[in-house]
Amino acid sequence: MKKIFKPFKFTSFLVLTILTVFACNQDFTSLESDVIGLKNFNTGSYPIPITSYNKKLDSLRINNLSANLLGVYNDPVYGQSTASIITQITPTIFDPSFGDNAVIDSVILTIPYYNKTIKDSTDVNGNSVYSIKDSLFGSSPIKLSVYQNNYFLRDFNPNTELNVSQNYYSHASDTPNPTDNFAITETSIINFDSHKGALIYEDNEFIPSSEAIVLKKVSKDGTETTERIAPALRAHLDKDFWTATIFDKEGSDELRNANNFYNYFRGLYFKAEAINGDGNMLLFNIADNGSNITIYYSYDSSADSTEKFQDSYGFNFNGNKLNPFINNYNLVSIGDGDRINGDEKLYLKGSEGSMAVVDLFSGMVNCEGSETTAIECFKKEYRAVDENGDYILKNGNYVLKKLINEAQLIIYEDESMTVPSEDFHKYDRIYAYDVKNNIPFIDYSFDPSSNTADPLNSKIIHLGNRVTDDNGVSKYKIRLTSQLNNILQKDSTNTKIGLVLSTNVNYVSTSSILNSKDQVTGVPAASIITPRGTVVYGSNENVPANKRMSLEIYFTESNQN
Repeated sequence: MKKIFKPFKFTSFLVLTILTVFACNQDFTSLESDVIGLKNFNTGSYPIPITSYNKKLDSLRINNLSANLLGVYNDPVYGQSTASIITQITPTIFDPSFGDNAVIDSVILTIPYYNKTIKDSTDVNGNSVYSIKDSLFGSSPIKLSVYQNNYFLRDFNPNTELNVSQNYYSHASDTPNPTDNFAITETSIINFDSHKGALIYEDNEFIPSSEAIVLKKVSKDGTETTERIAPALRAHLDKDFWTATIFDKEGSDELRNANNFYNYFRGLYFKAEAINGDGNMLLFNIADNGSNITIYYSYDSSADSTEKFQDSYGFNFNGNKLNPFINNYNLVSIGDGDRINGDEKLYLKGSEGSMAVVDLFSGMVNCEGSETTAIECFKKEYRAVDENGDYILKNGNYVLKKLINEAQLIIYEDESMTVPSEDFHKYDRIYAYDVKNNIPFIDYSFDPSSNTADPLNSKIIHLGNRVTDDNGVSKYKIRLTSQLNNILQKDSTNTKIGLVLSTNVNYVSTSSILNSKDQVTGVPAASIITPRGTVVYGSNENVPANKRMSLEIYFTESNQN
C-alpha cells in the first residue's frame, strides 16, 4: 500500500531522494540487519519535515583548550575578532639554588606555532621547510604586549563540591570596554586589563614567520654549533624583571611549591591589539613541550673565585590557560533563530560566534490518515510489521522492510558572501555533533578515514570536505547512515544535530556553556579555536528548493512480504 505523507505544520521539507539500489544478501549482512524479502526491489519517495535555525553563542568555556588563538582577525562576512591569552607558568624545579653571585644573562620566551613539515621540501642546506599557513589567519602586523597577570586563576570552584574544577567562560561582546579582555565565572566578571602588572615584552609590529629558528652555540673551546627549531614566537624578556621576581626570591616560600608560586606569580597576559584596524591571528601550540621560558644565568664557581659557571632555570605552561576574545561583529547581526519556521541562512562562526541546530523529522504529519509525529511515521515507512500490525523484533533489533544504504545531510553555501578569493573557504570543515549528549555521531566513530597528521582530510566520509561544482556552487555532505539505521533498528533517540565550523575535526572535546537556557549546553571546543566563519542556506521555505538544506536517503526495498 502506497503511503502519502501530508505535512501538518512545518515550513520546509527534507527531500528524501530515493534511488534504486540493487543490493545482495551480503550488503544486508554487513549492516547486521534483517530485511524481509530480498527479491523484486522497488522504490518510492515522500517528504519529511526538517527545521534548521541559528543559535547565538556566548559564555563558552575558554580555559585549558588544546590550543590557543592569539591575534586579530577580520572576517569579511562577520567583522573583527581579537584573541588574547592568560596563562600560568610553572617552574620546572622548586626551591632552586642559583649559586653565588648569580647574574641573569638572558631570558628567552619560546612558544611554537602549529606547523607541519612540507613533504619532500628542503632548503639549500637540505633542511626541512615548515608551513604554518593552516594555523595563520591574516598577514598584517599586530601589537603584541606581554604583561604580568595579577589575577589569581583558581584550580577549584569554591561554590561547588570539593575538587570540582574552576571554569572560566567567554565574555566577548557587549562588554563595558571594547578594548579590554573579559572572562566570567558563575559569580563574577573579570576584566584582565584591570589586573595587568608590569610590561615585560612588547612588539609593535608582530608578524609570525614560517622560517625555522636557527640557534647558535659557542662552547668554551670556541667550537660553534647550530640547532634548528620549528617556527615559534621567540622573544627576549626583560632581565631586570626576572631578577627581581625570581632570583631575588631564592630560598623563599614563594618558590617552594606550585601552590605558593601560583599565588605569588599569577601568570602572564599576552594581549593582542589591531594596528590600523587590521592584523593577523595565529594558533599557538602553547601546551607543546617546546613552549617555555628559560632563564640563562652565570654564577661564581666558589665564593672567592672569579671563574663563572653557566646554567639555566625554566618554566613551562602546564598551569591554567584562558583564551578570552573581543568580538566586533559589525558586518552581520548574529542572533537566535526561528525554531518553528527555520531560518533562511545559517551563520557558522567560531570564537564565540554562532552555530546551527538541525531538527530532523520535526513536527507532525498525516500518516496513513492519522496525525502522528514525523519520526514515528518514518519508522512505519521502514520497519516490517506482523499480521497484527506490530513491529517485528529479532535478536533485539527491529526487522526492516527498507534498508537505508546511504543518508547524507546536504548543506549549500551562500554564494552571495563577499570573500577575498575563490579559495577563501578552502580549508573550512563543518562538524556535526549530537546536541543532547555533546558527543560525535556514531557515523564519526565508524569513519575509517582518520588522519591525525592532516585534519583537513580526516573523517571525510562522515564529514565531507567542501566541494565546489563547475557552476561555482559549494556544498558540504554530512553522512548520517548509521545514525538513521540505529533509530530504525535499535530505537535510538532522534537527537538534534549541532553544526559548527571547525578547522580540526579530530578535536572532539566539548566546551560547556555557562547557565544555558536551552538544549544546547555545550559546543565542540574546536569551534572556539577557529576564527573563521561561513554562511550556509537553511531549511526555511523561502530558500530556493535547489539550495535548501536537505537529506538524501538511498535505500533498498522489497515488494515481497
